[in-house]
Amino acid sequence: MAETYIIGEIGQNHNGSVDIAKLIVDLVSRPVREEVFGLDLKPMNAVKLTKRDLKEELSASQMNRLYDSPHSFGRTYGEHREALELSDEEHFEVYRHAKEKGLEFVETLCATGCLSLLKLFTPDRLKVASRDLTNLPLLAAMAETRIPIVLSTGMAGKKELDDALDVITRYHSDISILHCVSQYPTQPDNLNLRTISYLKKHYGQYTIGFSDHTIGISAPIVALGMGAEIIEKHITIDRCMKGTDQAGSLGPDGVNRMVRDIRVAERWLGKEELYIDNSVASSKIKLERSIATRRDLHAGEVIGLEDLHMLSPGDGYKWADVDRVVGREVKSFIPANEIIYAKDLL
Repeated sequence: MAETYIIGEIGQNHNGSVDIAKLIVDLVSRPVREEVFGLDLKPMNAVKLTKRDLKEELSASQMNRLYDSPHSFGRTYGEHREALELSDEEHFEVYRHAKEKGLEFVETLCATGCLSLLKLFTPDRLKVASRDLTNLPLLAAMAETRIPIVLSTGMAGKKELDDALDVITRYHSDISILHCVSQYPTQPDNLNLRTISYLKKHYGQYTIGFSDHTIGISAPIVALGMGAEIIEKHITIDRCMKGTDQAGSLGPDGVNRMVRDIRVAERWLGKEELYIDNSVASSKIKLERSIATRRDLHAGEVIGLEDLHMLSPGDGYKWADVDRVVGREVKSFIPANEIIYAKDLL
């Protein structure tokens, strides 16, 4: 299969700091190596930031409510959100840093007002958050840019997805759909990775992927095996930092292990064919069994079925070829429990 497109989602794990966002970019761009076989593997393909317009975020009462969580960055929820928001210029700074590191850049836009950052740069992809899949005016505004769009289905059924696609495809069809469950973290019984198969069957004209909110790195590997072509995962430089998403994100070691396993799994998949790989040729000779003697066989004796059994190595006659051995005359003495070769028969 083609290379999996892996997105490291920074989200709000930068805690309102451009410097932290850049450190996460550095983490994502680190080389990945598989030590046992000495493989140098490609790191993540992209990082993603989220841009909100607080004037279009929540109702006034919700923005003004007291927010006394240990993860709060402000007295009210509005102040909390404002503290975590990077300006357009700061997004541009992180974008440039990502590009310098050889990464693509994905931007989640949460309101039409957020399109202002497109005056400064053009992301490689625009992401529609799960909660905005039904925000059809926003989808129309994003689609009108004709930048490739990634949809998350974390809060969507078929109708919501179809409505969103109907709006976007009026402008273009460069669309990716990510199976997602908007539960943080997602409980095992709720993940339903078979949705990936459903999406590939019914929406196969689009790129299908997986946005993961589970704990650990196993789900992305399973998703890859089911045909996901995009994997998105929250990342951070320190899972113990303040912030609601930090603990459920991958830290440096987790990022390295997930990318390593995805890149190795790409190689695992191979091709849809049953064949003997060249790498097992020596094992096949060493371990398979061949037709061998049960007793000493002397020159001139005619071999009967009762004279034969199977022993390793596997470089002689197979049992499927037993008719080529039974009834043949022995050319020279063959001891018991030795392989019979063509040179031993008349």
